[in-house]
Amino acid sequence: MRDVTSPPRARGRPGRTGTYRRVLLFGGTSEIGQQILAALRLPPDAEVLLAGRDEPRMAAAGRALPGRVRTLRYDAAAVGTHPAVLDQAFASGPVDLVISAAGVLATQDVLDDDPARAGLLVETNFTGQVTTLLAAAARLRAQGQGTIVVLSSVAAVRPRRANFVYGSAKAGLDAFARGLADSLHGSGVRVLLVRPGFVIGRMTQGMAPAPLATTPAAVGRAVAAALAGRAAVVWVPPHLGVLATALRLVPRPLWRRLRR
Repeated sequence: MRDVTSPPRARGRPGRTGTYRRVLLFGGTSEIGQQILAALRLPPDAEVLLAGRDEPRMAAAGRALPGRVRTLRYDAAAVGTHPAVLDQAFASGPVDLVISAAGVLATQDVLDDDPARAGLLVETNFTGQVTTLLAAAARLRAQGQGTIVVLSSVAAVRPRRANFVYGSAKAGLDAFARGLADSLHGSGVRVLLVRPGFVIGRMTQGMAPAPLATTPAAVGRAVAAALAGRAAVVWVPPHLGVLATALRLVPRPLWRRLRR
């Protein structure tokens, strides 16, 4: 674990947006994750733990955040290392908010030609999230409070031929998050499931935006607003949820003909 900044910090129980004292972001360089942190308007005495693979980029991102920032080496695909990463994160005290934003994206044609890369995508976007979040949930349950934010996708609703590997990984994560939320009911631990549409950003650079596209900043604001309330699921943009309901009803022969 490495310090990026080190002003004094104080402890306190989280409540509404802006009162989180220790936040753990998996996917420390994620644009969406960084925008969530910005939208939370964390207090100056907060501590942020950025967990990821790219130490220089995490250090640079940390300098833009308030309070104390530490970095942890984390690889979502290295599932055997996840308990140790969580031990490091919780060693200095309770964590109020855990954000799961680690993930990779590749077009379906690339994955068709490289099954090993497809397997790594599934391991990073689904399997690694399961092992990470189960370990995090156990620690939050033991401390009796906390919140987990899971970044799913509209692609989870019904995987399409244009991105069915990515969509199936997100579908698995989405189902896992809902089951995790049910298992934590009554424990004092909350799960917020986030389902954005196409996000225009670094990960989707070079791809033509889909209808109802959004931005990392918009997702960040929506998550912060949802955390201030009692929502269990947030769609970004909000009316994407209505479209998702309609997508489930499209007959399969017609669904197969959709290019995107």
